[in-house]
Amino acid sequence: MAASKTQPTAATVDGFLDSVEPPERRADARAIAAMLARVSGEPATMWGPAIVGFGRYRYRYDSGREGEMCRVGFSPRKAAFTFYLTTGFAMRQDLLDRLGKHSSGKGCLYVKALADIDQGVLEELVRASLADMAARHPD
Repeated sequence: MAASKTQPTAATVDGFLDSVEPPERRADARAIAAMLARVSGEPATMWGPAIVGFGRYRYRYDSGREGEMCRVGFSPRKAAFTFYLTTGFAMRQDLLDRLGKHSSGKGCLYVKALADIDQGVLEELVRASLADMAARHPD
């Protein structure tokens, strides 16, 4: 089966974050990147043209599709910041209930602005997602 089209690139994270508009959104993106680097202990890497990712893991679905992706990441999309986190851990719903204004989909969390959420809860959510990822996909 085909691998994921989202791959690490040589593009610089700083260059990408410099392009985020408006300036308030850029400041939020830089704060998110700093928090994810601190919590993950991994350097930021561009995955595709618009995902800032931290760490990496290999996956294989029952269908045979396989690939590699960041363990945690985000993208400062125009409509909302998109966070790429795992979904199967026990505390997820409790943390989402305490997070603040957000929406979520399969594997993604959407936040319009950092001011809309409790950033401490976001950090807890990232830590729990990384722990779940480590259990499911050990190095």
